[in-house]
Amino acid sequence: MRIVRAIPLLLTASLLGASAAEAGDGAFGWLSGDWYLTVGATGLVAPNFEGGKQYMLSAQPIISLGKAGPQARFTSRNDNISLALVDDGGVRAGLTGKFLFSRDDSNADELKGLDPVRWGGEVGGFFEFYPTDWLRARAELRHGIRAHNGFVADIAADAFYDVTPTVRISGGPRVSFASANYFDAYYGVNAQEAVVSGLSQYNPGGGLKSVGLGGAVTWKVTDPMTASLFGEYSRLEGPAADSSLVRERGDRNQFTVGVSTTYRFDFTM
Repeated sequence: MRIVRAIPLLLTASLLGASAAEAGDGAFGWLSGDWYLTVGATGLVAPNFEGGKQYMLSAQPIISLGKAGPQARFTSRNDNISLALVDDGGVRAGLTGKFLFSRDDSNADELKGLDPVRWGGEVGGFFEFYPTDWLRARAELRHGIRAHNGFVADIAADAFYDVTPTVRISGGPRVSFASANYFDAYYGVNAQEAVVSGLSQYNPGGGLKSVGLGGAVTWKVTDPMTASLFGEYSRLEGPAADSSLVRERGDRNQFTVGVSTTYRFDFTM
């Protein structure tokens, strides 16, 4: 069992410089106002790489910095960093981003002979709405930076129910799509890689990436402190499932279970 240390840094408000023009406050006027800093940790058991069949224990710190605004009615651990530009309570839309860690043969023996995937990120937009008081639908479209040069689209629906004022259960389906450039970075095997790795050569196109289900139990310990237990299942489809990396050395079925806790600090600039 291996411990992988990740350092996901989620910077929300700093994604927008447009706010600097507000109220004639000068170039740094947008810094003034109410902010929050959320820190915490997640412990989870998941595949050693996306498409892998070996499972490992990972410990990931959580750091989230942002400018305070209307509180979202529902959030999921699958939501990436988000900054809402439109929020009327029933509909939210804005910017989103995701940090991507590097992937190489130090992560798994199955990756030996494959070109490493560099660390990088994805940036784009999100849209979510509430068709009922207990259901949220959300979509994200992101473009890769450095790690890959493709597009990724995630769509999810979550039903949620407050068992008590402090305990909430939630869950629902997930589906992901990606472009050929994304699949080439993570699942492609060129001629040279095929010789070195022993995998069959594979040149993927774009399309459906995965379908699955996820759920969580969230406990609001105090107003600033939250803890959760979560589980996810996804089944790789399309170009991901057809990759020789998955067919010959991996598994289409991907499971994740874990726990997390966060604490929010509010402050004013």
